[in-house]
Amino acid sequence: MSTTLLAVNSRKVFLTLGGGRGVTNAVFRSHFVSVPRRSIIDLSYSTHFMDFKGSSIPSSMKKLVVTKLSQNFKEAVSLQIVPVPTPGDADLLIRNRSLSLIKKLRKGKKRFVGINASDINYSAGRYDTSVRPPFDAGFEGVGEVVGLGLTASARFAVGDAVAYFSGGSFAEYTVAPAKSIVRVPAAEPRFLTLLVSGATAYIALKKLGDLARGETVMVTAAAGGTGQFAVQFAKKAGCRVLGTCSSDEKAGFLKSLGCDRPVNYKSEDLREVLRRECPGGLDVVYESVGGGVFDAVVDSLAQKGRLIVIGFISGYQTASGLLPVKAGALPVKLLQRSASVRGFFLPHFLSDYGEAMADMLRMCKGGELVCEVDLGEMTPEGRFVGLESVFRAVDHMYAGKNLGKVVVELPAVLESKL
Repeated sequence: MSTTLLAVNSRKVFLTLGGGRGVTNAVFRSHFVSVPRRSIIDLSYSTHFMDFKGSSIPSSMKKLVVTKLSQNFKEAVSLQIVPVPTPGDADLLIRNRSLSLIKKLRKGKKRFVGINASDINYSAGRYDTSVRPPFDAGFEGVGEVVGLGLTASARFAVGDAVAYFSGGSFAEYTVAPAKSIVRVPAAEPRFLTLLVSGATAYIALKKLGDLARGETVMVTAAAGGTGQFAVQFAKKAGCRVLGTCSSDEKAGFLKSLGCDRPVNYKSEDLREVLRRECPGGLDVVYESVGGGVFDAVVDSLAQKGRLIVIGFISGYQTASGLLPVKAGALPVKLLQRSASVRGFFLPHFLSDYGEAMADMLRMCKGGELVCEVDLGEMTPEGRFVGLESVFRAVDHMYAGKNLGKVVVELPAVLESKL
């Protein structure tokens, strides 16, 4: 007599097949009515696709949801308890997974999510004006696969460490399309830094910067999540690099990356530094601040200079989303120098994403790339741990206190062995 295994809400129910129909129905009724239904992609292969053997998957989880459009992140986003999603055919289910708890606690595996300046633009509804709340928050994370669809299983398996650039990452569990997933050596925050911050710098400078050896490059907010990578990639291209920052500590960090001239704008005048030390102008600017900084670097562009706008964080917390710039004379300034201003938005360059990630992962694993992470250890309240600390992490970044990429740790969940 043959049997098949029905996995329902992490419980095992055996059904007898090939005879004894009455017994089969009785067994089915006695178990099914008392156990909540849970959708499994293919019941005959369920243990292949959902991590029932390693640990139970709960029915609910925490996640951050945008419930009101606002540039005030705390006002826009709320912490909610929702059902754990089930992956579709081409999806992965990712979470922070711990090892079993049997008599004593064993060291668990962790998951991390990245904080981006654009989280506020997203909560304010600036990227897609047709979208209305509620919708999920967060762009990126790194963790472990605990479930996947049939098509996705051709490339991934339960237990794989992965990084993902996909919406809804501010959650204990995330479903993401397999096509947006990158396999990583381990679920470590350094690999998370590459997903948005690293990829933005890599692709923007390669596709729009046209860097040439010996050119002068300015990186604004150079000690931040993406600035740190722009400095390193410009140096690898053989350029002279200047970088703005807000403290002597950050200036020291930039020097350790090879930055030729850190500029602490809190103690130095940026325009004066550029006039004195860059008489020939700036060949490339990697700009993410906006406002007066944008005006200063525009006025310092060299002939055929290229200014790449990857953001304007100084204005994100305002109602309009940006601070005023002196745009009236911009056409004249660009014409006189045959210069250009080029915008960069990562989702428009996804065809270049795979190549960028592969190259950065190679450099990262080979020790050729510094991936500085700020987990909040130096803040008065301590490390950013748990979804509740996302709000504090966003404030930390917007206060200009971060050194490197701001990352929040989602602690391992303690579960019982099946």
